[in-house]
Amino acid sequence: MSRRPRLLFTALALTALLWLLFATAERALALAQRFLALPAWLQWTLGGVLALFAAAGLMVLWWLLRPRRRRPIPAPDRGSLELRIDRLRERGADTGALASELGELDRRRASTRIYIALFGEISTGKSSLIRALAPHAQVASDARGGTTREVDHYDGSLPDGRTLVLADVPGSREAGGETREILAREEALRAHAVVYLCAGDLNRSQADEMHWLADFGKPLLLVLNKADQWTSTEREQLLARLRQHSRGIASAVLAISAGGSERYQRQLADGSTESVERLRKPAVEPLLQALDRLVASGAEGLEDLREHSVLAGLHERTGMLETQTRADEAQRIVRKYARRAIVGALAAIAPGSDLVIQGVLAAGLTRALAELYGVKVSDVQIEDFVQQARLTVRTGSSIVLAVAGNALKAFPGLGTLGGGVLHAFAYALIFDSMGQALAASLAERHTLDQHDAGARLKELLADTGSTRLRQLASQTMEAVREHDRVE
Repeated sequence: MSRRPRLLFTALALTALLWLLFATAERALALAQRFLALPAWLQWTLGGVLALFAAAGLMVLWWLLRPRRRRPIPAPDRGSLELRIDRLRERGADTGALASELGELDRRRASTRIYIALFGEISTGKSSLIRALAPHAQVASDARGGTTREVDHYDGSLPDGRTLVLADVPGSREAGGETREILAREEALRAHAVVYLCAGDLNRSQADEMHWLADFGKPLLLVLNKADQWTSTEREQLLARLRQHSRGIASAVLAISAGGSERYQRQLADGSTESVERLRKPAVEPLLQALDRLVASGAEGLEDLREHSVLAGLHERTGMLETQTRADEAQRIVRKYARRAIVGALAAIAPGSDLVIQGVLAAGLTRALAELYGVKVSDVQIEDFVQQARLTVRTGSSIVLAVAGNALKAFPGLGTLGGGVLHAFAYALIFDSMGQALAASLAERHTLDQHDAGARLKELLADTGSTRLRQLASQTMEAVREHDRVE
């Protein structure tokens, strides 16, 4: 658009705006004149109603625009959590770590000491900060980063003399440090409060970690370490960005210098240089003051939040163990029915890949897996699913037999065996595929979804993965040898 049309368009827009303002003002004056012409009692009544509407509008606007407080993820009550752990233990799951976590929860509550976890990525100065807050602690540090390999506790103190237990946890984002990162997160949940240490602006992973801590309701201080590396202007700009990232998450954002050592090259009188190491004096007073305010209510005042985060974390860990335990039990059920199908195929007069021969086993497998995943199914639903599976297998029988034949040829000594073994292996493939598909569908959908389970069954029947087929071949040959011994 050239300059003249732009000027014309701007002039028209300004004219329209002025006309709208004039019309609005004229209308407002007319309403004001009519309002003043009313009796005094009606003026007060209408004025009061308008004031109420204005107040209500302002309240709605404030509710819409106010900053939202993050609500911590829900945590179960301790009784229900212990019941779930007991059930897992009865099913053979290793629940030692979960029980130990509950014991540690009780131990710390009884001690009435305040635990503070220092959390953050590697090389942000956590060990140096421990040394500044607990001068007598022996803390190992390494310029390469990732020195902390486990959780260590040190006694520090506040300006008023109260003792803090400082937890130095492994740094996150360390190569190959997934296990230590889990240790760090678990210790952060056990603590009464968390000091999140950074050495610059937050990256995406650090922001995700802070949101994760906030989801558990942890009282949090965001601390910019090594603040002496920037000018005052740069430091204020960094703090402003950190406050923006942590809005609604951190109780306070502040800058400190944990001290530590640094190396530099010094030039000597003869022109040579030498490497010199010097200690930087820590400046952590803002952090001590913020901690003093954060833990002013003492351990008892912070205990409810701490217990909530521990139980919420245990809820997640228990859920993962329940999922794994259920998956392991599903595998045992599938293997059991696959073996029964193999034996049935070997004993059949005319073995084949049609589920009509072993429909009872297919129904039993479906019922057992549905019961394992807590899905209520009727006999009609089971029959419908078995019928659908039967059609799927019948349609893909050539593929099943081809996969079975190729698998047997791939293993020395199996490809020369008779057709009975081939059909037995085909049954093993069918029932394993059916069980795996149904278990995956039940775990994800929490209902007997015939279409979803059927689609998964088709994929598994054509799966030529050597590891799975090798296991099925081994299971088949074991059943064949046992069948031959019996005969």
